[in-house]
Amino acid sequence: MDESNVTKEDTNVSVLAVPGPSKKASKSAKRKQKRVLPEPYSSEDVLWRDIVALLGDDTVGHALQHGTEWDSPFDFREEVEVEVSTLSSNGDALAHSPASSAPWVIVAPFALPGERIRVRIYRSSRLHSFADLLEVVSPNLDLRDDSRVKCRYFGQCSGCQYQMLSYDTQLGIKRNVVIKAYENFSNLPKEIIPDVLPTIASPLQYGYRTKITPHFDAPPKKARKEAESGLANSDRPGWLKIGFNEIGKRTVLDIEECPIATPVLNAALGPIREDIIKNIWGYKKGVSLLLRDSIEHPPSDISSIPSPEDEKHICVTSHKATVRERVDSMYFEFPGHSFFQNNNSVLVPLTSYVKDAIFRSSKSSGPTHLVDAYCGSGLFSLMLAPHFDTVAGIELSVESIKSATANAIINRLPQGKCSFLAGDAANIFSTVSHFPPDKTALIIDPPRKGSDELFIEQLVRFACSTVVYVSCNVHTQARDVGMIIERMEREGGGRKYVLESLRGFDLFPQTAHVESVAVLRLV
Repeated sequence: MDESNVTKEDTNVSVLAVPGPSKKASKSAKRKQKRVLPEPYSSEDVLWRDIVALLGDDTVGHALQHGTEWDSPFDFREEVEVEVSTLSSNGDALAHSPASSAPWVIVAPFALPGERIRVRIYRSSRLHSFADLLEVVSPNLDLRDDSRVKCRYFGQCSGCQYQMLSYDTQLGIKRNVVIKAYENFSNLPKEIIPDVLPTIASPLQYGYRTKITPHFDAPPKKARKEAESGLANSDRPGWLKIGFNEIGKRTVLDIEECPIATPVLNAALGPIREDIIKNIWGYKKGVSLLLRDSIEHPPSDISSIPSPEDEKHICVTSHKATVRERVDSMYFEFPGHSFFQNNNSVLVPLTSYVKDAIFRSSKSSGPTHLVDAYCGSGLFSLMLAPHFDTVAGIELSVESIKSATANAIINRLPQGKCSFLAGDAANIFSTVSHFPPDKTALIIDPPRKGSDELFIEQLVRFACSTVVYVSCNVHTQARDVGMIIERMEREGGGRKYVLESLRGFDLFPQTAHVESVAVLRLV
């Protein structure tokens, strides 16, 4: 494909050049063969949509037409001063290139709209270049307050983006991410997309994260040889870093504490680090650690639940060990490696919101049956079970289904009220064909890639009364919701799904990440 024929819609096509006979032409062709456009709905694709919005359709169209979209006006490690125009949905600052250069966007971390910044270019891509932030020359004091920052690694660690912002500002930014996602990826007319409701806050803005995974590299060959020959220093080696990724780099940043992690995890991290340092020469390859906050054990009598203050928390470090969490009056057990939401403090507001969305009026007129697709260890199934006659959950992981089934027993739910089936979510509707669709609510909580066409096809055919779509990736959610609405309108025989509400949930304060809850009603 000739680059000059590429359009914005060609986002899943590799851009190739025709190899010439000369060595120089061959090398040029190989470079261009690496120019693969972003996967649709990936973080790179989300960034591309923000870049198009900033530059404008005419400017982007001109560059694509003339094949100049890869011709960066900047050299490697070139330093430049620019003014930030906006934030990307990924949390980075976006700035126009200086007026003296061709239209281009510079992407840099930790800067805010209205700030003048000095950056150093380290990589260029399609109509944009990535840069390290060297200096905030003119801060936006209406937004930035560096006294809010609680982490000594902020500005180096890739984990958090927004510690310098007020929490209300963070919530507003995340609401805008949801708005843009539906504008860019749902293919729905603006008039049928409801106003996005204010983002629901996390009760904890620090000390909330119940799982962290620091990592470190194995000793380099040269260092190992020195150690074996007795030449290595007996102190901690300078190359050893135990922590998280450094922003914009593939290197590990050494981190002794993480303020967004729970106190239990931070207390355990120090001794774990000391043990690694002491035994580092025994590691043949790098390791990704696991630290999960867990209740030591649930009460033997679930009817006598202690107060949260009386529960002892421990740090679980084994992937095979059992982790225990409490959500309101429910207990959940699952293996250390399994998925479970990493901010326990927001789970009661989240599950309560989903329940209230389903039962918007009196319970007598609401659904009696619940289908929980991608149910995991049973969070939504069990938290909402008291409000339904029958609950069915499905999950691809056999291990998670075992956990969900065991959790129903732990919490003394009536036998037979909840059933859990291991299998692809696309097959769930055949297992609940006896459920009355007009009295059935469906909860979808898929992984980042979202649902697939087969699942949506069966969802439309089943036509349950209410769909609540909980998502950790609002961009694939927007795509799926658009597909559900369009397909039902086409095949529903006069019935259609209405997008009743959209709302973000902040499960990860101080970061750019936002969860989203969409509620669809069959009319």
